[in-house]
Amino acid sequence: MRKALVFLGLVFGLLAATQAADELPLDRIKLPPGFSIELWARADNARQMALGRVDSAGGTLFVGSMQAGKVHAVRFDAAYKVQGVNMVASGLRLPVGVAYRNGSLYVSAVNRILRFDGIDQPQSRPSAPVVVTDKLPNDTHHGWRFIAFGPDGKLYVPVGAPCNACEPDFQRYAQISRMNPDGSGAEVFASGVRNSVGFDWQPQTRELWFTDNGRDNLGDEAPPDQLNHAPRAGMNFGFPYCHGGDLPDPEFGSRRRCDEFTPPAQKLGPHVASLGMRFYTGSQFPPEYRDQIFIAEHGSWNRSKKIGYRVSLVRVQGARAVSYEPFASGWLQGESVWGRPTDVLVLPDGSLLVADDYAGAIYRITFRR
Repeated sequence: MRKALVFLGLVFGLLAATQAADELPLDRIKLPPGFSIELWARADNARQMALGRVDSAGGTLFVGSMQAGKVHAVRFDAAYKVQGVNMVASGLRLPVGVAYRNGSLYVSAVNRILRFDGIDQPQSRPSAPVVVTDKLPNDTHHGWRFIAFGPDGKLYVPVGAPCNACEPDFQRYAQISRMNPDGSGAEVFASGVRNSVGFDWQPQTRELWFTDNGRDNLGDEAPPDQLNHAPRAGMNFGFPYCHGGDLPDPEFGSRRRCDEFTPPAQKLGPHVASLGMRFYTGSQFPPEYRDQIFIAEHGSWNRSKKIGYRVSLVRVQGARAVSYEPFASGWLQGESVWGRPTDVLVLPDGSLLVADDYAGAIYRITFRR
């Protein structure tokens, strides 16, 4: 009975927190004119988000975590007001990635991809997970995984390098792989990828774009993080030999030339830790934002002067990125940090969610003319 009361207390505490917007200094967030931000929900150590079933009564947002080891479900009504937050899984190993397909929730857990069936059913706990695969590398260095289903129906799973800079087994590391929903047919889609923790497909072309974190220990200003474009399988983006398309690695750069690899579509800030990214597919924002890319920048951890800690916007024209600019900033005040964006997601009404693992929050950005 005591445990039940404690659990209920935690749930009601989370619900109360969603209403207490004054707990976080949201007035410090800078947005373009007409946009506003609110605290939408609380989720411990919030990382990747995935939208579950949405109907006329409302829907569910699933949220992975890292250190917390939990997966949360945020229930909202038809007006996109949060009605409750509950935990659907706990005790998992770095369950950062979540993906929803046909009533099932897929969760990454380092070497495993788990599937929770019947996740839409009104029950306190889902059924025991099914192991989709347990054949991924067991390393925790860059072992947390953003996952998503592509337009080809396959599950895309990145496997980061098990190091800062090294020459790993490229069939197992430093790549983005894809597999069938049951875990079969795994293959490497893109290689030379140090650590991608966010990707999406361009609505018009259905081609993959992804963020990639640059290596450390080359100074404050190098190398840049990358936004990459992979219109087909088999492309190589240069790690560990070349960074940012034109910077040879001091240790490995003599072994391969930079012009052997695909350069980034857009260089991002050095060490901004670009994570989740999505194309804006809604209609609430002005037309100039539609089909453009929003990126959650988690922020630098070893730079002498911090940068990132924001949501940036990359504008694209066809297959080209043409500009890179801040969209939402203010989680970094001088050298003080109160929030770290980890993912972005477009709700069906066209508003934009932003996950923040540092504050344990999910924000909602809306636009009014």
